Amino acid sequence: MRLISILIVSLCLFFIFWANKKETTLNFKETISRDTEQNPKLKNYHIPLQKILDSLGIDKKSTRLFVSKSNYVLSVKKGESILKTYPVVFGTNPVDDKRQEGDRCTPEGVFRVKAKYPHKSWSKFIWFDYPNKESYKKFDEAKRLGKIPQDATIGGEVGIHGVPKGHDNAIDQRNNWTWGCISLKNKDVDEIYNATFEGMKIEIIH
Repeated sequence: MRLISILIVSLCLFFIFWANKKETTLNFKETISRDTEQNPKLKNYHIPLQKILDSLGIDKKSTRLFVSKSNYVLSVKKGESILKTYPVVFGTNPVDDKRQEGDRCTPEGVFRVKAKYPHKSWSKFIWFDYPNKESYKKFDEAKRLGKIPQDATIGGEVGIHGVPKGHDNAIDQRNNWTWGCISLKNKDVDEIYNATFEGMKIEIIH
């Protein structure tokens, strides 16, 4: 009888543990599925991105980046679900779309990662394909309408990078300090760097 009682108690404890574990997993998935870019609050910021991907069985090559300039956030997305968001800052003109070299605006549109590499000043650099065909189309139109000088150049070398060592406060204070790039805290750009790949989609909106 004592052995039977021990077995019954053990089975009860097992089912309680299994139910709690299942509930936690479901809640985690439901939390992610409810996240949208309309809510600028940071999502899962203190959970490592790789842990999120592993928990949901997501291959990083099925993810994309989404940047909202007005909300100051960069999101890692799977389809329309936000997996994680990070605080970011932009060029010294954070409002306008980039029109030409030297305007210090962050470009808007859909881009692709073309390369990534360590950076001696800003930890990492994730280079995306500005200017692309759509960028040139907007650039030529701005010239035609006289919004920029005829001798203006379109610029390039735009990407995602960190901050000079010890200057994470630039992100906390929303200090738009770059020449048009997207800047994160170094620990955040290091994490994103490991999840990005050549050809990854990056959408940037105002």
